[in-house]
Amino acid sequence: MTSQTPTSFDQARFNMIEQQIRPWEVLDPQVLALLARMRREDFVPAAHKALAFVDMELPLGQPAVDGETMLAPRVEARLLQDLAIQPTDKVLEIGAGSGFMAALLASLAQRVVSLEINESLARTARENLQKTGFTNAEVRVADAAANNFAACATEAPWNVILLSGSVAEVPSALLSLLAPGGRLAAIVGNEPVMRATFITRTGEASYVTAQPWDTLAPRLRNFPEPSRFQF
Repeated sequence: MTSQTPTSFDQARFNMIEQQIRPWEVLDPQVLALLARMRREDFVPAAHKALAFVDMELPLGQPAVDGETMLAPRVEARLLQDLAIQPTDKVLEIGAGSGFMAALLASLAQRVVSLEINESLARTARENLQKTGFTNAEVRVADAAANNFAACATEAPWNVILLSGSVAEVPSALLSLLAPGGRLAAIVGNEPVMRATFITRTGEASYVTAQPWDTLAPRLRNFPEPSRFQF
């Protein structure tokens, strides 16, 4: 695989933004500026560095673990934009992967806690965040869905919860961990149709849901899979 110079990485980053991300209705100047300066290549496994800015999911782990990937750049960017992260937000991410999404979130939020079920990936994500100088993002090894999402509840309520993968449905136990006005984002559904789903907590037991765009993403492990059959 051919190596790339810093200059060619910068050109590839520019092309990614102009050819993948802007056409996907990511137009927030703050998000675009962040993507232009964030070195995505530093969060990509060495074997795939030349693909760091390609419109595809990249396998993670050595060896790669089935279903554990970096989301495509345009999906990461659109999720980030549509969550409208605020400087005072405390963010929970489920599925740290390589740490790249946590880095994006930490650039905009007050604090990020990212849970990763794969211990080896969590270690890599932690190292990536440390090497790039983030002190307000923490990666923890945890099965987020275990014991009715106990690992997610330790510092609740959260202003933002991001599921960096797909689920069949959003568990109510997670919604209850949102602060008033808090937002949860997930990719919900089953192939071939999944929808980016944004749920805002508007009251003690009231929520507003929007599903503005479609995409596909690998499943998060151990989340509930309700039966699709109706009797």
